[in-house]
Amino acid sequence: MMRTASTRLSMLLLAAALAACGGADRAPAAAPVEGLETFVVQAGDAGSGRAWDGVVEAVLQATLAAQTAGRVAEVPRDVGDHVQAGELLVRLSAVEQQAGVDAARAALRAAEATAAEAESDYRRYQALAGERYVSRAQVEQMQARRDAAVAAREAARAQLASVGQQVDYTQVRAPYAGVVAARLVEPGESIGVGQPLMTIYAPDALRIEVSVPQSDAEAIRAYPAARVRLGDGRGIDPAGVTVFPAADAASHAVRIRLDLPALDPVPAPGTTAKVVFEAAAGPALPRIPESAIAVRGEISAAYVLVDGRLSLRQLRLGQRAGDSVEVIAGLAPGEAVAADPVAARQALAAARREAR
Repeated sequence: MMRTASTRLSMLLLAAALAACGGADRAPAAAPVEGLETFVVQAGDAGSGRAWDGVVEAVLQATLAAQTAGRVAEVPRDVGDHVQAGELLVRLSAVEQQAGVDAARAALRAAEATAAEAESDYRRYQALAGERYVSRAQVEQMQARRDAAVAAREAARAQLASVGQQVDYTQVRAPYAGVVAARLVEPGESIGVGQPLMTIYAPDALRIEVSVPQSDAEAIRAYPAARVRLGDGRGIDPAGVTVFPAADAASHAVRIRLDLPALDPVPAPGTTAKVVFEAAAGPALPRIPESAIAVRGEISAAYVLVDGRLSLRQLRLGQRAGDSVEVIAGLAPGEAVAADPVAARQALAAARREAR
């Protein structure tokens, strides 16, 4: 809601400025604007492709969660740390888990003793049955007792393995070499099963996914050449381009995945990037220096000089490249634009004073 209010306020302020400029257009200034540096908008080159925004994401990214309850005892790693596979990330207290292991180990020893006694009795009854001192039914009873004792011993071993695994769960380790992206707990916190603890990603395997209209998807599928421009201005060629075989049923858009090569520095997952596909025809749009753009809140505009009079005109901007930006709407080739919006505003104020 605050963002909407800010946008409306910016639009009202710009409308007031445009209205004032419109009044200046209707009444010529007493003296023409002189000494203001301007440039002529040139016709744009033939479009080399259309661009879509995408988000950098890690191929390997995992949020590690607690698999046992306990209290956080140690968090040796923090956000931004590089870790190796198997390195300790979070350690939980293991008092209850260790007590369960001790109890299970004692139960196993008792079960092993019972099983050994039952095996000895069974063998003795087998020997006595050979000399007809005991009946066959008694031997079968000893055999059943032996089998039950062996089964109880195996159950005790399984229980010991289970509680032993709970102890292992108190030490959360990195599943692969990577970078810590988020640390979600602090020492002393009590946590439950399933609570997120830490997020880690592998920086050497990154990709970008974009959604394009189905009308452009087939051309890109036939010629999957692309150019990626990262948020820091670097332009790179993707290591691979994969066009998904099906479109989304709701939006009718087709997803395209671009695998990034090894980069240094590594772009952070979650940052935006612009992807240009050469197969998708782009319009020939004029470009102007970004320094000539006047920003009013979330509105972009430029000072245009027509017949010696200045007017502030709202622009719709497109792709940025270096220190220039495409103008989708608001300017036409051949128009003169003030190079410095601050100087243009001062010149416009001076022209109004002279017109009074």
